[in-house]
Amino acid sequence: MQTRPVRFFHRGAVVSVDATVPTRTVLEWLREDQRCTGTKEGCNEGDCGACTVVLGELDAAGELQLKPVNACIQFLPTLDGKALFTVEDVAATGGALHPVQQCLVDCHGSQCGFCTPGFVMSLWSSYQQHQAAGTVPSRQQLADDLSGNLCRCTGYRPILDAGEQMFKLPAVPLQRAPVTAALRQLAAEPPLHTASGFHAPRTLEEFAALREALPQARVLAGGTDMGLWVTKQFRDLGELISITAVTELQQVQRSDTQLHIGAGVSLEAGWLALVAEWPSLRDVWLRFASVPIRRAGTLVGNLANGSPIGDCAPALIALGASLVLRRGTQIRRLLLQDFYLGYMKNALQAGEFVQAVEVPHAQADAQLQVYKISKRFDSDISALCAALWLTLNGDRVSAVRFAYGGMAATVCRATHAEAAVLGQPWSEATLQAAQAALAQDYRPLSDMRASSAYRLQVAQNLLRRFWLQTRPGLALSEAELSVFARADPLTATS
Repeated sequence: MQTRPVRFFHRGAVVSVDATVPTRTVLEWLREDQRCTGTKEGCNEGDCGACTVVLGELDAAGELQLKPVNACIQFLPTLDGKALFTVEDVAATGGALHPVQQCLVDCHGSQCGFCTPGFVMSLWSSYQQHQAAGTVPSRQQLADDLSGNLCRCTGYRPILDAGEQMFKLPAVPLQRAPVTAALRQLAAEPPLHTASGFHAPRTLEEFAALREALPQARVLAGGTDMGLWVTKQFRDLGELISITAVTELQQVQRSDTQLHIGAGVSLEAGWLALVAEWPSLRDVWLRFASVPIRRAGTLVGNLANGSPIGDCAPALIALGASLVLRRGTQIRRLLLQDFYLGYMKNALQAGEFVQAVEVPHAQADAQLQVYKISKRFDSDISALCAALWLTLNGDRVSAVRFAYGGMAATVCRATHAEAAVLGQPWSEATLQAAQAALAQDYRPLSDMRASSAYRLQVAQNLLRRFWLQTRPGLALSEAELSVFARADPLTATS
């Protein structure tokens, strides 16, 4: 394989970087090599947003698309063929403040200022997106866009005020033509292979052959989990095979029977596809990490890493999803619920990888609810997650799948609780039997997020909430179960 430097567009020109350490982060390169110190290091784990930068990529139609990401866990070689924008790029020629920056000044949106560059970049990304589309976001949309940015001293009200005000100033659109031209030029270069062991094949066949030839190499998707292995655990990851340039894996496809989500599809795009079929998933989608994490990370990566507290697995197990596994040219399918063999252990064979997840289409009579319990409402790890699915034939349960995360060493189904309700009237008595059966299904651990007793009690309570939303003839609406339906928390006054 021919090796070459990492090449990407930055500060108006294409730059070449020899990635001698494949896991060096974008944040380190910006601050140490480029002296672009506006990008800050806060948590160094993709949680606080102080390091937010914006990446530009060409979509299938050749149009420039922007997404905010966390520079602290983005490996430098993943910039290959992309454009990198930082807070140093935002101001207009001559040093005039961009509307994003000016409105943060006018609305008193900064105090200590440490988090401000990250807020600027998240707002700038939103600004460019809406300018290109000719739209203006609502205050709630701005709040969602800023879910990955933490502020410890200013408070979010003036920052949201600035987000609303920036669209009222004269527009300052991004000059996209030179960026697009540079990215097209970079796309003509051969796939990236570095001497330090970072590989970025561009076709599925290339990736499958490389994976089979290098079974000990790690597959890198979004890196939102693997990045912490480096920044927090200081691990040497060895050779890496990135799937971010494999176009076949970036697709969401619909057949007559199922939804097919490729391994390279982002969490954001994957959850959007799921929510389109199951609107009840919307709340979990918006609370699943932050926008930068959802734009960088992948849905299949969240499944493949096998975390017992990942929020994708419970929902997809409840929906009856299967994984498409591939080794070389050989393909097999496995129910997602059978993929997890133990804590952080799975059924992958040497040289095999997850190519896609396939999810059956929604049934007209099926009911699904997914509940996420965490200490913080937005962008927090679950203490437990419950995904509850059933169909009714009259008042009797004809099919059922209950899956819980955070209750065992793996995400798994509550088989005893399912047995307690299958074929039974969906009544108070059946509910109580299922709640009691959960104690047979799970022996949860106590840790910093929740105690064992709390987890079991909440798991039982969520089953009751599901029953209240689905009981025949007396089902409560979402509005009747949500405190947020009473008032908009962003605008309500005491």
